[in-house]
Amino acid sequence: MKVSLVVPLAVVALTATGPETTWGQASKERVLAVIEANRDRYADVALQIWGFAEVGYQEERSSALLQATLRDAGFAVEAAVAGMPTAFVASYGSGSPVIGILAEFDALPGISQDSVPYRKPLVEGGGSGHACGHHLFGTGSVAAAIAVKEWLAENGTPGEIRLYGTPAEEGGAGKVYMVREGLFDDVDVALHWHAGDRNDASPGTSLANKSAKFRFHGRSTHAAGAPWLGRSALDGVEAMNDMVNLMREHVPPETRIHYVITRGGFAPNVIPDFAEVFYYTRFPTAEGAEEIFERVVKAAEGAALGTGTTMDYEVIHGLHSLLPSESLAKVMDANLRSVGGVHYTAGERAFAEQLYPTLETDRKLGTEAEIEPFQLRPPGGSTDVGDVSWVVPTAGLRTATWVPGTPAHSWQAVAAGGTSIGAKGLEVAAKTLALTAVDLYTNPALIQQARAELERRRGPDFVYRPLLGDRAPPLDYRRD
Repeated sequence: MKVSLVVPLAVVALTATGPETTWGQASKERVLAVIEANRDRYADVALQIWGFAEVGYQEERSSALLQATLRDAGFAVEAAVAGMPTAFVASYGSGSPVIGILAEFDALPGISQDSVPYRKPLVEGGGSGHACGHHLFGTGSVAAAIAVKEWLAENGTPGEIRLYGTPAEEGGAGKVYMVREGLFDDVDVALHWHAGDRNDASPGTSLANKSAKFRFHGRSTHAAGAPWLGRSALDGVEAMNDMVNLMREHVPPETRIHYVITRGGFAPNVIPDFAEVFYYTRFPTAEGAEEIFERVVKAAEGAALGTGTTMDYEVIHGLHSLLPSESLAKVMDANLRSVGGVHYTAGERAFAEQLYPTLETDRKLGTEAEIEPFQLRPPGGSTDVGDVSWVVPTAGLRTATWVPGTPAHSWQAVAAGGTSIGAKGLEVAAKTLALTAVDLYTNPALIQQARAELERRRGPDFVYRPLLGDRAPPLDYRRD
């Protein structure tokens, strides 16, 4: 089976037009008021999760806090879904349409975790931190879902709102297992957002991604007394890395390959009998990512043969590219422009001005209040939202939770995300998601248009197939 992404990868100009809403200004203000009335509570929830800083599949406290917040608001919550203890689905209402909102809450390993405008050294052992803003993501999505629930209840509108608590986005592919389990089969539209350094609801794609841990097994011996009796597993890892790095000249330029050696031995005078390297392979299409991955596997096999070691590997995750929905993005963009961007207080401005010199960027302070032009965004990173987008019409946005120019996965992202700057971006996202959901409930034609666009973009012969196969969720992939 061959599936092509029919969206052009170059940036092209699009025209954003707002939805024809059928609900009044008073109803719109009521949705916003529900979020505003609870802004301090949501900021506290986000800050608690920021402090937990739990990595993928270990987000017990973060998941429990979001679940409790939803139960308190009247949602029914099903916990530990799709074989993942920290995954959950919270729902309210009945009938159609069914609107799903995605919520992430995992942190990253090896990141400084401080809300100060200067870098502090890592704690001993590496630590973890919310360098991608998922504490804000999860909480903002919950805030939006609760506001929509209140709107449904007050207006007696038919339909269901669902909050998907999706763990381990950072390399664990939590959403893929939920898609594979069929948890999105009856969803009409999925909405999501992400922390960022700007406000933008443009449609965009991402890179498909397949990863694995390659494990080499050799024979230990004294590195000086009898090295000829040993077979170094680390030699196998290094030979593999050499061959993959030579391969970079002979892959399409859109390819991305990166790795980290996770185990290489314990002492220089002991030839290591075990070594491990963790690889990511990315490409704009799923089939391309798999082809590159298979070439990496061949390099690993050759490395084992040449070093007299043995090798096995474990696929950790596989992600489809993000399939954008231009029609839904227009609705999201109109609501983002209605809500507006982020405005700093004097204290927030002072914090940003202290942090700003540490960033290598041409973005200016003040752009956090602006909305980016509406245009197709080219691929950059990868996300397990991609798998959702191939089975359900999906739209998302980014809001300015960080100082302009801040890259994701940085200590600067952690710092701003642990302050009121992050909470303000959270509120912008929650309001935009909630208003977009209300548009979809009140104008079924928007959903029909989005479904038709999805069918057209993915092609008539498309059948969803997870790139990670039938493996169970890797619940221990982040454990030491």
